[in-house]
Amino acid sequence: MYTIKKEFHFSASHQLLQMPAHHPCARLHGHNYVVVIELQSASLNEYGFVRDYLELKAFKEYIDNTLDHRHLNEVLGDANTTAERLAKHLFEWAKARWPEVSAIAVSETPKTWAEYRV
Repeated sequence: MYTIKKEFHFSASHQLLQMPAHHPCARLHGHNYVVVIELQSASLNEYGFVRDYLELKAFKEYIDNTLDHRHLNEVLGDANTTAERLAKHLFEWAKARWPEVSAIAVSETPKTWAEYRV
């Protein structure tokens, strides 16, 4: 199986309203997110790629236009905007465009990652 990955960055705020009031994530706060998209294929296309990285420009544009410098609770219409749910949201968006998408990983801090994969 061939695997490629590409990393993207954006900044956004969110608030985990489902958390107890004393939990720090219940307060409005923000992160400098890192997103890694992973694509896999058992074979390569005519150019020797799983998928041309240039085709992933649409993913960058979606992140830049929809998520970057936004409040995720408003964008996603959900009070439960965890990294796990963001990973699933981005996975579903990307998988609808590129069948080779196998995982999306989201980092809120340099030490934490959430991943959604098939």
